[in-house]
Amino acid sequence: MARLLRKIKQGVTYHCYSSCQDLNKFFLYEVARQAFIEAVNMCLSKYKFELVIAEIVDDHFHLAIRTLEGGATIDRIMQYIKARTAEKYNKAVNRKGPFWNDRYKCKIVEDSKNPRPYYFTLVLYIAYNLVKRGLSLDPRNNYIGFINCYLIEGYEAPVKITLHPFFYELGNTFDECVDKLLAYEKAYLKRRLVIYPK
Repeated sequence: MARLLRKIKQGVTYHCYSSCQDLNKFFLYEVARQAFIEAVNMCLSKYKFELVIAEIVDDHFHLAIRTLEGGATIDRIMQYIKARTAEKYNKAVNRKGPFWNDRYKCKIVEDSKNPRPYYFTLVLYIAYNLVKRGLSLDPRNNYIGFINCYLIEGYEAPVKITLHPFFYELGNTFDECVDKLLAYEKAYLKRRLVIYPK
């Protein structure tokens, strides 16, 4: 069966994710996490786009990327990140063979029925993914901890996070935006009836 053609657009936000080969938990190892972080940073230096969410789980990753007019396409960005990660990891551990399971998957945030609420649910879903898997006690302490960029003005994550325009629409000041995001977080946790360990 032929693969469905991806929607390639500029000026939109893609939620992208991809799994390790056979769901191997490569990202439990620092060497794999570092290879991924270096690959993302190299891609940010090479191509024009904005990274608005980034997190590593044990056997996959999530990125939210805003493509820009005149910038690289989502396919070019993702191919570069995945290829460099595999190359760096295999070289570091003297390994041969595929690192990734398959083609990356993606959805365009702006194509959803309600893009803004969808985006903030996505932020929290990705942030709490490691907590739900027992890999973190708090999303602020995740491997990349991207959510801190949305909560602490000037916070620098291991990869450069650009705050999404939707965040700035939450209030007139950074602190107002943070308060609204924290209210989203409280509602998100209540809606899922999950109490995460402190």
